[in-house]
Amino acid sequence: MQKALIIIFSVLGGLVALSILIAMICFFMAFYASPRKKRNDDDEINFTFPLGGIYEPFRESMVGWINQYRTFEHRDFEIKSHDGLTLRGRYFECQAGAPIEILFNGYRGDAERDMSGAIERCFAMNRNALIVNQRATGISDGRVVTFGAKERLDAKKWAEFVASEFGSEVPIILSGVSMGATTVLLASALELPKNVVCILADCPYSTAEKIIKAVIKRDMHLPAKLLYPFVCLGARLFGGFKLSDANAQDAVKRSKLPTIFIHGDNDTFVPCEMSTELYNAKEGKKKLVFIKGAGHGLAFPVDKELYINSIIDFESEWKSK
Repeated sequence: MQKALIIIFSVLGGLVALSILIAMICFFMAFYASPRKKRNDDDEINFTFPLGGIYEPFRESMVGWINQYRTFEHRDFEIKSHDGLTLRGRYFECQAGAPIEILFNGYRGDAERDMSGAIERCFAMNRNALIVNQRATGISDGRVVTFGAKERLDAKKWAEFVASEFGSEVPIILSGVSMGATTVLLASALELPKNVVCILADCPYSTAEKIIKAVIKRDMHLPAKLLYPFVCLGARLFGGFKLSDANAQDAVKRSKLPTIFIHGDNDTFVPCEMSTELYNAKEGKKKLVFIKGAGHGLAFPVDKELYINSIIDFESEWKSK
């Protein structure tokens, strides 16, 4: 009997150890961010741009946007996150007193790489732009990406900072691309400054669970239902967060802010159906725009006119009601 118990406990202990090992591997694959070097504006542009044929035609434009924006007059800002990380952003002013758009980059991205084109768009719409590096990306601190679970609180902190720095009368728009879009959707359900007036979500995923399972199945060709619990365990044990907190589909149900969803209909990474799910879940003032032929994160460069006009039209709609 004693020998049998020893065998049982040994097996159970081995299974627990194996589970923790798998969870740790999942954590490093999905959430861990390697150390990043701080850079200067005169550094060579050497980002790892997205791979794939659909991105190649826009590489020159992306580099051009970065080179151009590095010459613009700007102010650098830093804030502290709720858990003590230093988060960094750069502010570009088109016109004093104009609405300020706070822009959030994507998963393991960089504000300079992901959001430089958006400065052109903001200026065309007479908006000032604050591009911020999310935690564990770009020049901000942190080693753990949480798919929006903690980033939503960072977005709230940035909105509070802007309201304090520029005044409570200046309209604030929260916007983002990919994970940045999901971040602002999650933040929209929080108690934000009253001058946050609108949300712009470009190619967001509806929940962390859905996008992670999609990547496991589609890109890794592994059983998503079997592995996802280990991903959640890794997030809890090694990242200190719950993936269930990154549920934008639930957040938009509680959000009262006007929200525009924009998505390329050729997005093979975050399916455009996810924006449809979010749009259907959102109550109140909302708009859904598909950009024909645009891949992931490419809606603006593919059709700038439609992108800008859609935002202008939506702004007119919700302001008139």
